Formats: sequence, structure tokens, C-alpha cells
Amino acid sequence: MTFASLGLIEPLVRTLITLGYETPTPIQLQAIPAVLQGGDLLAAAQTGTGKTAGFALPLLQRLSQEGAKTASNCVRALVLVPTRELAEQLLHSFTAYGELLPLRSYAVYGGVAINPQMMALRKGTDVLIATPGRLLDLYRQNAVKFSQLQVLVLDEADRMLDLGFADELQQLFMTLPKRRQTLLFSATFSATIRSLADELLHDPLQIDISPRNSAARTVTQHVIPVDKKRKSELFLHLLAQRSWGQVLVFAKTRVAVDQLAEALQAQGIQADAIHGDRPQPSRLRALARFKAGEVQVLVATDVAARGLDIEALPVVVNLDLPIVAEDYIHRIGRTGRAGADGEAISLVSADEVRQLAAIETLLQTLLPRESEPGFEPEHKVPVTGLGGQLIKKPKKLKKNKSAKGRIHLGDWFEEK
Repeated sequence: MTFASLGLIEPLVRTLITLGYETPTPIQLQAIPAVLQGGDLLAAAQTGTGKTAGFALPLLQRLSQEGAKTASNCVRALVLVPTRELAEQLLHSFTAYGELLPLRSYAVYGGVAINPQMMALRKGTDVLIATPGRLLDLYRQNAVKFSQLQVLVLDEADRMLDLGFADELQQLFMTLPKRRQTLLFSATFSATIRSLADELLHDPLQIDISPRNSAARTVTQHVIPVDKKRKSELFLHLLAQRSWGQVLVFAKTRVAVDQLAEALQAQGIQADAIHGDRPQPSRLRALARFKAGEVQVLVATDVAARGLDIEALPVVVNLDLPIVAEDYIHRIGRTGRAGADGEAISLVSADEVRQLAAIETLLQTLLPRESEPGFEPEHKVPVTGLGGQLIKKPKKLKKNKSAKGRIHLGDWFEEK
């Protein structure tokens, strides 16, 4: 099967050949024809399997073939995303795919000045990629209009809800034309997202490329138990011992991100950090340096869990487990992309056992544990079981001193 056989026009096929795309992935095989037909779509596939091309290519084709020229301040296709990094990643993809088409793509998000965005939107935009908050600001200032909107795409909608965008999304939906094509793409779909899909989509085609909420088979996963206070020390040890090339490290808090980045830099290791407190230009610069290979270790909060497409990234390390189990899938999905092998290591302390159990329940598999010599934890990580339960050791039985208030077990008694 080729991209041409899916019904894509010659300029797009020629661009894909230039970009090195040879054959469609499973999600692309099903999604591209479906989007070209104009119906609503709910698609779930593992991260790194080509979801972006699955909706971007047919969307660009439809816009190039349908509708009049985009009017001032208007948009014809709107793609909503949860983070600035994902917005930039999608803009790069749309620009690359549409190189031979007379279409204009643009991205808007918070953390940067709004006036340049307002000026850019005056020209009209065929594809606008936006975070919900900044888009609402622009709409309220009449900088963007939806009278020509044909297609709405929600990419990583589950993450938008996790980040508290539910109210903003509802406000935006009320401003959009009711007659439109709506597409929902993500690696994970919670019950809440399925409910949202019922509200937004009309008789949608549903595509499930892989088992729901599963990780890519190309990623080898394991856990290293360690005391919380020794996590950074263990990471530095692993980095030195295992001769990793580039590593993406996820930490729970901004403070932890900065502390690890500074510790790495103090040892002469090229490292940088991404989190919500850093200015957007600084975040983009750190990501660009990491992609270019100028930075060996990028330390980040979950703002980097989606939208980072780094070619052949070998290792992802969870310094801390995520609070939301689904975010684990997105984090480790930064490696093992496009069929390449990857490794995901989680440094887990005893106080994270319930998060570990939740992740294992989501994946429906117990993650193998490996002990690192010299870093065996004083506080053992309890054994977990699928279903979120913890496997508790049997109660110790005490020798009979007095039968009062105790259950008789032969010559032994158990405390009531």
C-alpha cells in the first residue's frame, strides 16, 4: 500500500517522498481515507505511530481542493492542543507536509506576546494550531473568526482536560459553526474523553489501532527501586555507567527539574530544562538544542510528555512517576518511535507504589524490577498486583500470652 493509493494528491505524495515517507502506518492507512471522506472520526493509536500525518495530510488536501480564499482574521481548519511544545511540533509538520500547496499554517499559544499573533492573523490562516486559553483571548479581541471554519481537530484532548481546559473548551465549542468535520486523535482515551466525543462528534468512525491505553512494543520498560533521596544520585550513576547518548528525563516538579539540570551541568554534562516557569523562547531553544544533539540530557516536567518528536531517542527516564497513569504512556512514547527500539526506566521509591500500581493496571502488565547494586532502598517498594492492589505480607502471629481478645489458632493467636 502506498500514500498515492490512499487518494492523496500528487503534490503531497511528492513531498512525502522527499521527506522519506515510504509506506503508510496502520493509523494512516485507516485515518487518511476516512478524513478525506469528510466524516467525523475518533482515532486512538500509540504515540509515535504517525497520528499527525493521519489527520494533517488529508486535511491539507481538503483545504487545497475546497472553499474560497481565507478571509482576513478567518481560519478554515482549527487544531487544538494542550501545550506550546505540541503546537510548535504540529506547525512544523503542517508546514513540511504542505510545502507544495498554497496554504498558510500558523500557531498561537500563551507565554509570548499576543500582539504579533494578532498581526499575523489579519492575513487569514488556512490551518491554525492553538492552545485553548490563548485562542479564547484572541477571539475575545476579534483577532480570529470562525465563519469559514470547516474542520476542528482535537489532538491529545485527554491531556487538555487533565490540565484544566474543560471550561475553555466548552466556551470555544459554543463559538464554532455546528456544520463542520470534527476529528479526535490521541494515544489514550479515558471515559471522560469518550463522553466528550459523544457530545462533539456526529456518527463518528472509530479507529483503535492498538489495545486501548497500551505502550509501544518497541519500548523496553523496567523499574529500579530506590530511596527517594537518592534518585538524582542514581540517575547520575546510570548515565555514567550505561553510556547513554541522549536521555529525556521526566520529573514531577519544576524545582526537581532545575535541581537535576544544575547537578548535571556542575559535572560538565550538557543539560537543559523545560518546565512551565521558563519563558517560551527559552523552552523552544532548549528543545531545539536537544533535537540538534547539542544537549545530552533534557530534564522536563510533563509539558514535554507530548509533542516532542526526537529522532531515534534511545532512553526515557522517569525520575518521578506521573500522578496521572495515562501520562506514563505519553512520556515513554518519546522513545521507540516509528518502529525504532527504545528503553524506558522508572526510578521508583516506596511512596510512589500506588502510582506504580495504577500504571501497571492501565498497561495490564507488571513492570519488571531491576536492582542496581549500591542503591538498594532502605524503604522497600511494596509488591504490586494488577487491579491497583498492593500485595501485603501475611500478618505475623504472636505466641499466646493471654487468650483474651485473641482468636485461637491451635497454640498460636492472631491479634483481632
